Amino acid sequence: MKPNINPILPGFNPDPSIVRVGDDYYIAVSTFEWYPGVQIFHSKDLVNWTLANRPLNRKDLLDMTGVPDSCGVWAPCLSYDNGMFYLVYSNVKRFDGNFKDTPNYLTCCETIDGEWSKPIYMNSSGFDASLFHDEDGRKWFLNMVWDHRPDRTFFGGTLLQEYCEQTKKLIGKPKNIFAGSELGFTEGPHLYKKSGYYYLLTAEGGTGYNHACTMARSKNIDGPYEIDPQGPIVSSKDDLHHGLQRNGHGGLVETPEGKWYLTHLTSRPLDLNQPVEQRRSPLGRESAIEEVTFTEDGWFRLITGDKLAQLNPPSLTATPQRDFSFRDNFDGASISNNFQWLRTPTPETFYRLESQSAHLKITGKHSVGSTFEQALIATRQRHFSFSAETELVFKPNSFQQQAGLICYYNAHKFHYAYMSFDEEIGLHLDVISCEGDESLTAKFPIFDKRVPLTSSRVFLRAEINYGLLTFKYSLDGAVWVALCELDYSIMSDEAGKGEGANFTGAFVGMCCQDMTGSDISAEFNYFDYQEHHGE
Repeated sequence: MKPNINPILPGFNPDPSIVRVGDDYYIAVSTFEWYPGVQIFHSKDLVNWTLANRPLNRKDLLDMTGVPDSCGVWAPCLSYDNGMFYLVYSNVKRFDGNFKDTPNYLTCCETIDGEWSKPIYMNSSGFDASLFHDEDGRKWFLNMVWDHRPDRTFFGGTLLQEYCEQTKKLIGKPKNIFAGSELGFTEGPHLYKKSGYYYLLTAEGGTGYNHACTMARSKNIDGPYEIDPQGPIVSSKDDLHHGLQRNGHGGLVETPEGKWYLTHLTSRPLDLNQPVEQRRSPLGRESAIEEVTFTEDGWFRLITGDKLAQLNPPSLTATPQRDFSFRDNFDGASISNNFQWLRTPTPETFYRLESQSAHLKITGKHSVGSTFEQALIATRQRHFSFSAETELVFKPNSFQQQAGLICYYNAHKFHYAYMSFDEEIGLHLDVISCEGDESLTAKFPIFDKRVPLTSSRVFLRAEINYGLLTFKYSLDGAVWVALCELDYSIMSDEAGKGEGANFTGAFVGMCCQDMTGSDISAEFNYFDYQEHHGE
């Protein structure tokens, strides 16, 4: 059976910013605390996308050491003008409380996969910044403004300010051009120009189940802007059983033939029959696409005449080719680009690829969930049902030394099967979980049934089937024994602190901790990720 077109970027790939250059399409998505920053995908048919680059790959471009969970790179904006790609991004430093620290930057490159320029600091007044290239050659910078005052909403509207490319600075005074609609939570501004109007596309309603894309227009770039009288261009807030939920935060693109498409954030809960407050979405916030039309009265609207996202937009006929299974034997010059790590621009401090002996060496650092030195390399979940497997060689001599296979969302949502050492039972396997507890209190579900080991070599496997995780181990890679079954649904935005405070997605990977500080290393001889399409 032909798979659905939407989402076009399954798994944790939110806040899509789309641009066309000739016959090539590019989408940039948020990566938050995962490094390198920003994923940029390429497509020729708007259906099948391949990872083209993660451009924020140097310390001068991005250093997220110490940033809280779900901070870091928010809502990048990718644009193109006069032979140059422009990328605007935030590096958010604070989440909780009344304040946000949101420095915004601009970097440029002539090619997507080239070396991006030293970043230019723009401002810090809010997040979700974007850059608009007007027909007269002027450039305009937009961002939502964060208002911490007790008599205001945090979402204080949309700021506009001119950017001077010669001086590489914002010039003139910023102007608040759009307060938003009654949905509130106005963010993610992007400007477009057509038929004498400036069109302002914003995300509203919060990034949960009331999410929406709102369109407003004005004859003047600085307003005033009138809101489309028919309401949001896309939203599922009025149909909570629709297959694509949390639709909002998007970008527009025009094809060479003059057709228009909207890319937008979406999400797929495990069980649409559950009440909203009980739903879980381990695949996180994904990216989808819709065809839109430009109406006679001058508005962009879905070509279906509805506000509901389509699983299969009728105008897109390419067959999705989406099997994200892979195996890395660590015998090449670098690890697979399926992997990312957390926060640090200097991963060489904790991992090394030993290609001659075909293994990945990870040096133990801080505890699981540390925002500073966490030795963890993982790949994002892209399918509801999959398995991940690795072979571990590890020789701990302290209970504070651990290494193994981890299913990780953030510091208060993870399941971890690991090898460690105990003074009484010696070398052994154990499992540690944090099931959404905001205090970060961990559970040890098999502590009284830990598995003694006589060898420092063990195979570990995680089998995920929607909301169920089964950890298994093997001594020979052939005969597998179950360790335990766990609630995998906690690996979702909605669990723990909740959907408005968690913005990433589920990952699975390898990690090592040495809380003694003696930098013991673990060897991983392969990593295998296989999707189970029949389940």
